[in-house]
Amino acid sequence: MNYVYTTIEESVATIEFSSEQANALSIDLLHRLVKELNNLSVDKSVKIILLKSAGEKTFCAGASFYELVKVDSLESGKIFFSGFASVLNAIRNCSKPIIGRAQGKAVGGGIGILATCDYVFATEQASIRLPELSIGIGPFVIAPAIERKMGVNALSELSFTPNQWKNAYWAKEKGLYARVFENIPEMDKEIGYFVQDLTSYPLDALMEIKKILWKDTPSWGSLLFDNAQISGKLALSEYTKDKLKSKNK
Repeated sequence: MNYVYTTIEESVATIEFSSEQANALSIDLLHRLVKELNNLSVDKSVKIILLKSAGEKTFCAGASFYELVKVDSLESGKIFFSGFASVLNAIRNCSKPIIGRAQGKAVGGGIGILATCDYVFATEQASIRLPELSIGIGPFVIAPAIERKMGVNALSELSFTPNQWKNAYWAKEKGLYARVFENIPEMDKEIGYFVQDLTSYPLDALMEIKKILWKDTPSWGSLLFDNAQISGKLALSEYTKDKLKSKNK
């Protein structure tokens, strides 16, 4: 159940990830995603990357809860939260446009991944929630990505309502999703048409557009890891430890 798998067909690379905990991502899976993205960035046979997860109900439940529970020092906390910082930077630095496919709910770091994709398709089931504040931390690593894609007001609303789900149409209105579909077959059909069109265009032009889209984000190379340290420190608080223990019962 736990894997990162890549296939390449007609200039389109599809990265699929999966885990037994609603596609929550462990440090190992995050590192595998970074490796795949970096490899595809320099693969001349690839024009477009489609990022998706397995199953039908959840795109990504964020970071692995079981690994978060084990954080017991500033160093282990920074390492844990730096996993998503590395993935977001790999998406940002990838030379190829990355298309996100949200077939279901996205939580925490899963929203950060979608916010960093260059264009996102979603179904009506792809509601979103940032639960971090409810356990005494915050969405610090992914905040720059959400703010860039959705704006400060949306980031604020998501952050301060950690127990409320926002539906897919709200997420589309705020800019996270480009298109929302009633079901997965309809979405996948349109994704097929979309990537077929994109692959008909010159690779150099696609890569130059990608550069333009991300030209104002060089600070992310250090910012996201600095923010990971903030999250790691807060994860050591008694409040957070008590909340995690209660959720683990």
